[in-house]
Amino acid sequence: MAKTSDVIPLNGDGMDIDYDEFDDEDDDDDEMAAIDAISDLGEPFLRDFTRKAATAFFDQYGLISHQINSFNDFIRNGIQRVIDDFGDLEIEPGYDPSRKGDAEWKHAVVRFGKVTIDKPQFWAGDKLAESGKGYLDVLPRHARLQNMTYASRMKVTVSIRVYIPKLVSSDKFKTGKEQSLQHEPVFEETKEVLAGRIPIMVKSDLCWMSGAEKDDCDFDLGGYFIVKGAEKTFIAQEQISLKKLWISNTQGWTIACRSAWKRKRLYIKLSGNSQVEDIKGGEKVLTIYFLSTEIPLWILFFALGVKSDKEVVDLIDYGHDDSRVSNVLLASIYEADEKCEGFRRAGKALSYVDKNIKSCKFPPTESISECFNNYLFPTLSGAGNKVKARFLAYMVRCLLEAYTGRRKCDSKDDFKNKRLDMAGELLEREIRVQILNARRRMLRAIQRDLYADRNLRDIENYLDASIITNGLQRAFSTGAWSHPFKAERISGVVATLRRQNPLQTVSDMRKLRQQVNYTGKVGDARYPHPSHWGKVCFLSTPDGENCGLVKNLAATGLVTINISESLYEKLLDWGMQGVVDDTSTSLCGKVKVFLNGDWIGVCEDSLAFVTQLRNKRRHKEIPPEVEIKRDEHHGEVRMYSDAGRVLRPLLVVENLKKIPTLKGSSFTFQNLLDKGIIELIGAEEEEDCCTAWGIRYILRERESKNPVKYTHCELDMSFLLGLSCGIIPFANHDHARRVLYESEKHSQQGIGFSTTNPNIRVDTLSHQLYYPQRPLFRTFLSDCLGEPELSLVRKGTIPKPEYFNGQNAIVAINVHLGYNQEDSLVMNRASLERGMFRSEHIRSYKADVDNKESYQKNKKPEDSVNFGKIQSKIGRVDSLDDDGLPFVGANLQSGDIVIGRCAESGADHSIKLKHTERGMVQKVVLSANDEGKNYAVVSLRQVRSPCLGDKFASMHGQKGVLGFLESQENFVFTRQGIVPDVVINPHAFPSRQTPGQILEAALGKGIACGGPVKYATPFSTPSIEDITNQLHRVGFARWGNERVYDGRTGKPVESLIFIGPTFYQRLIHMAEDKVKFRNTGPVHPLTRQPVADRKRFGGIKFGEMERDCLIAHGASANLHERLFTLSDSSQMHICQKCKNIANVIQRALPGGRKIRGPHCRFCKSSDDIVKVNVPYGAKLLCQELFSMGICLKFDTRLC
Repeated sequence: MAKTSDVIPLNGDGMDIDYDEFDDEDDDDDEMAAIDAISDLGEPFLRDFTRKAATAFFDQYGLISHQINSFNDFIRNGIQRVIDDFGDLEIEPGYDPSRKGDAEWKHAVVRFGKVTIDKPQFWAGDKLAESGKGYLDVLPRHARLQNMTYASRMKVTVSIRVYIPKLVSSDKFKTGKEQSLQHEPVFEETKEVLAGRIPIMVKSDLCWMSGAEKDDCDFDLGGYFIVKGAEKTFIAQEQISLKKLWISNTQGWTIACRSAWKRKRLYIKLSGNSQVEDIKGGEKVLTIYFLSTEIPLWILFFALGVKSDKEVVDLIDYGHDDSRVSNVLLASIYEADEKCEGFRRAGKALSYVDKNIKSCKFPPTESISECFNNYLFPTLSGAGNKVKARFLAYMVRCLLEAYTGRRKCDSKDDFKNKRLDMAGELLEREIRVQILNARRRMLRAIQRDLYADRNLRDIENYLDASIITNGLQRAFSTGAWSHPFKAERISGVVATLRRQNPLQTVSDMRKLRQQVNYTGKVGDARYPHPSHWGKVCFLSTPDGENCGLVKNLAATGLVTINISESLYEKLLDWGMQGVVDDTSTSLCGKVKVFLNGDWIGVCEDSLAFVTQLRNKRRHKEIPPEVEIKRDEHHGEVRMYSDAGRVLRPLLVVENLKKIPTLKGSSFTFQNLLDKGIIELIGAEEEEDCCTAWGIRYILRERESKNPVKYTHCELDMSFLLGLSCGIIPFANHDHARRVLYESEKHSQQGIGFSTTNPNIRVDTLSHQLYYPQRPLFRTFLSDCLGEPELSLVRKGTIPKPEYFNGQNAIVAINVHLGYNQEDSLVMNRASLERGMFRSEHIRSYKADVDNKESYQKNKKPEDSVNFGKIQSKIGRVDSLDDDGLPFVGANLQSGDIVIGRCAESGADHSIKLKHTERGMVQKVVLSANDEGKNYAVVSLRQVRSPCLGDKFASMHGQKGVLGFLESQENFVFTRQGIVPDVVINPHAFPSRQTPGQILEAALGKGIACGGPVKYATPFSTPSIEDITNQLHRVGFARWGNERVYDGRTGKPVESLIFIGPTFYQRLIHMAEDKVKFRNTGPVHPLTRQPVADRKRFGGIKFGEMERDCLIAHGASANLHERLFTLSDSSQMHICQKCKNIANVIQRALPGGRKIRGPHCRFCKSSDDIVKVNVPYGAKLLCQELFSMGICLKFDTRLC
């Protein structure tokens, strides 16, 4: 890449730059001068600069800007684009045979215009409407508490015009017709009407909290929706880009110009043709598939206005020296001659194409010229047919290059061929479906009022706003979203936002998903691709069937929105030439320029043109999100400004010398972009970059004999990972599987402090750690996400505390009485009593009732249900007040009524605490939602200290359950009197390959004693020598081992024990929530076997593998008891004569006396009937088969 001249600062700001002519001979000198300037700055200065730059990046963009920016773009442009795409709605009158003689039939045209969306409000009722306060502002906290949807009203300007078409005489000399059709206006109206309510994203431009001085929660970043009180977020969907031509060889050589609309797609296929026998090697011809028809390539060229075969060959401009290409072109000409003889005559090819299109199954109503304009390369709609012929020739050339091995087929796993559908694109897709349904309903409603004897009503009566409102709410609640191409619904687009801890919340909003038809065999879709580098975390993915299909954005990954600024005029001013609208001008030797896949021009020198564009981008003349790619091999320059591309920031090596010109007040990320010190690079442009892994790699090239000409540099290598991976200390020293477990499971299941507004939330289930701590170590990512430290003693940053959910525990690696084998942990009882890992468990119970206005309309008075206290047969009501709700501070146990509800008829509808549920009443909320229902929420609080069976995990995937609580006096202790809090088995490390935890303990030990080495950033961790020297300086052994003494005997232990502080997390999996026991309980009414749910006090599953174990042990009596006696033991009668089931019936004897007993209906006898013990499931199966006409016979033996 050519370099610019040196910067000439004017007035000290360094913003005026003079461009010299590009000279390749000076490149090496410029490279060495840039490296010398970087060396003068020094590595410590540049490392500090990268930290400040990364901090500025997160200050400007945050972690979920891709969600908010996409939704804001949808509100500003997307919703209006959807409305405009539909066009006018033309309504014809319905056919009525009784009015067949009437001459006048009214027609109507409905046009949707400007869309306006208000800020979220809700209707407060008719009483407040009289005082002028009918609509009240609704905040996100109101929507959460009252189970409402945080939505805004969408108003559309609708114009309706009713007319009567009449035939009037016209001047045949002028018009060519004796009569013409004119529209006699009858009625016209334009009005702004309510079209529906759209859910609003929290913290977006339309949200009340976007400009608020104080947020509801300090950890809340927004980026989600509130639908019926539940928080919903979008998962970004990976889609193949429709902006690019697609070359494939899966089912023959094919190139496709694809679109979301089927009629706008065009395929060129290199298919076999056995009819062409005269040409050796001409068994393949080029065929076009367009508008559901098959058209020979040559005929379509002539239909677009090409004059001769030579022009077609010159347009393709490839393969003059390749016999394979010549044979294919010659065979295509022969095929065109066979299909349409004389197609070269004027208009013959066009009529052939028109005839084929009109004869398809669903022909378009437009003329052939309109079809070419609307459906053939619709993005080139402003251009003429000659330009489209040139683009068609370019497609043919690309296909022939791939066929001859000079162009690669496109990979569906490469990120340059993908786009992410974010909130804006997904909402556009769904609201398009809902508006289409509303227009269909509107058409039918207006059609009924177009008869002569009826008058039109107001527009509000025809546009049903509930269709869009309910449709969007249904899509959010069920998660079934509309498919981008097919008329079906897909899952995995909307997810309920999990609030276990802030890290889990942010990770949920940074997920992206690839939809596949079948999760079993998906090729290479699950594997990391080189284009994922720095854009998608290669470790954060779930294990199981979604492994590799659900990914997470890397720490600095940015998703673009559509850039509305037009670049075409600027490119013409900067040296690009437009595509000529003819087919005779030769473009041989010129480089094609593409913008978002559309051929917009050509240029002479691609290197100078691309270098100029990149310099313009570094000086704010082009938006920084525009991607510029120079493909020297194929003679193309490709630019992209569309939405859904993943970009990442990189340092520009040649502009690092501008860093000293930055001033303190101007140190923002936008300023760094404007000065060209940092630029945003996409997947396709990154192929042109030579990126250094860090500052030290650039400085190392100064002493190298063969220096690498680095163009860009990473901010930090840890930014290749996602958020949950980048904060793991020494992650590069651990096995990748353990890092995956920590990032996807343990860190997101750790109990921390989920929100700072628990008083105004009513989450169904939440945990809070009493004493959360920050870890002793630091990472580069946590520092960049942190806040400036407000201290008079020292300056620095405080790492982001809410992303670390746990406590620093003194961990000894030792064997303790055999209680910590197989990942068990032994903990210090005294530490737990002092509050270590103590947490609060809060569960909320909700119940609703209809208010007076709703049940008076729909139900009988005796069926109305209200809150109240009655003596219940299903549970205890001692803690309830007269209103049916418990008082705050009441101690409820399993089996108590938590919310009392009763009907006027006396029926009990109360909510009862299920098995193993208990707690103290912390909060009682009584309110109403926007659907006319009163509801109550009761929150129960439970303090939980760790007990046997609770699950813990370190930050290195070392999970384990608490196996034993040891008294402090029985633990080993060091010479300083330090007693460990946790003892972990040394066998946990070799097979799991997690030396990172040992390094973390050794580093934390030095940090706790005041050591200067504090960072454990992945890929730039301190060396083992630095860690051991720090330990040695503070008075410990270099390798962290210490002499300990046995607490039971007081004697020193022979072996040295490794001990040090380690960050441990308490996970949500607790023994109290998992415990399951039962003596007798409910059974299924059909099978009479114990029910399967733990909350329903069900039985314990005894499966096939457990049965095999008892058989292997020979415990037949135990097996019989478990599967028969304690499950569904039953009895039935068998007739030994016919071996059929005998039923117990009441029958009359000859004397008139009636008796009840077993009787065989087949033998008509009650003799030789025996009673047998069988499982009720077998008896049920026999009866069901009997109902199908299948009779089972049973052999009986006396046991």
